[in-house]
Amino acid sequence: METNRQKKIGALLQNDLVDILQGEIRKNGISNLIISISKVNVTTDLSVARVHLSVFPTNKAPEILAAIKTNTPLIKHDLAQRVKNQLRKVPNLTFYIDDSLDYIENIDNALKGKENPIENPELLEKRKKS
Repeated sequence: METNRQKKIGALLQNDLVDILQGEIRKNGISNLIISISKVNVTTDLSVARVHLSVFPTNKAPEILAAIKTNTPLIKHDLAQRVKNQLRKVPNLTFYIDDSLDYIENIDNALKGKENPIENPELLEKRKKS
């Protein structure tokens, strides 16, 4: 269970990280790419922040995640400059891809009947656990 302090710091980091990442996209002139931060979880000792990213289009997600991970020290420095009046020490940032939207879309497709195993028995082979 997150404390109020963890939630407030997570929200603060989320807002500033969105500004930093979107600013870098605009500055580099990259088009047809959307990066959003769906959640920031901060540990109880406030030393690590887990940042969950949503990337659209999803096929670019692995390469964007790799680029962000290589630039993590620069991102942390920019973040420190923004939150220096609120936090003494900026948490270490770890980035993850949030694929919950794809998961929800797969559930919606299954419920709408687009992948109906009764109409298409070949789908049952994909669903079996090995």
